[in-house]
Amino acid sequence: MRETDRAVIVTGAAQGLGLACAERFLAEGDRVFMVDVKEEALLAAAKRLGARAVAHVADLSTLGAEGAAGIVAACVDAFGRVDVLINNAGIIVQADFLDFPEDGFDQTIAVNLKAPFLMGQAAGRQMKAQGEGGAIINMSSVNAELAIPNTVAYACSKGGMKQLTAVMAIGLIPHGIRVNAIGPGTIMTDMVRQSVMQSDAARRTILSRTPAGRCGEPSEIASVAAFLAGPDASYMVGQTIYPDGGRMVLNYTVPVPD
Repeated sequence: MRETDRAVIVTGAAQGLGLACAERFLAEGDRVFMVDVKEEALLAAAKRLGARAVAHVADLSTLGAEGAAGIVAACVDAFGRVDVLINNAGIIVQADFLDFPEDGFDQTIAVNLKAPFLMGQAAGRQMKAQGEGGAIINMSSVNAELAIPNTVAYACSKGGMKQLTAVMAIGLIPHGIRVNAIGPGTIMTDMVRQSVMQSDAARRTILSRTPAGRCGEPSEIASVAAFLAGPDASYMVGQTIYPDGGRMVLNYTVPVPD
């Protein structure tokens, strides 16, 4: 796979981790096809990033196989090819387990798990046809391994993403397409600010289980994505990397100063 001037699809690219990934790959000399349902924010981001960034509005909650193929085809129309896919788009719904809404579960699985499956198929077919390999990076979470009772659908989707990554990796590596995943800890995105960091008590809970003593930054996740898409990760297949500030290896909580 080429090392520069790659055509990169990033879903959920209007903000947060997706936007950070778009910025990082543009800085690497690539072209980025930015996909999101938030049209105004997406168009503004793409305009700010310049001519090598192209915006494409799509609702991944109702994607379907034809929709996924359409996104890939639109990227090919814009850039002539697809070299990297970053399945980043995700949503979170919070409610106690006994009260968790069925529609919230269905929508979360549709965006966080089914859409990456469909996008992986569509991008994989294009990469196979090109005959030069490629890279797919799925955004999982520490919640693929760790349970939080009021985010049942999110945790299930990210656990599924970990296994989807493994299955995709084995299925696509014969075509030179490497598939890996990133499982971030608590990263200071807009989604995190609006959900798990809305109170001082929540902040203290998060930091008490994060040995690094702080939340991560979106750019720190984008740097892992850049590594996984590049030649330095050429022998990594089916892995999930956890940039989490030490959370996954912690078996106790740490004191948090006021």
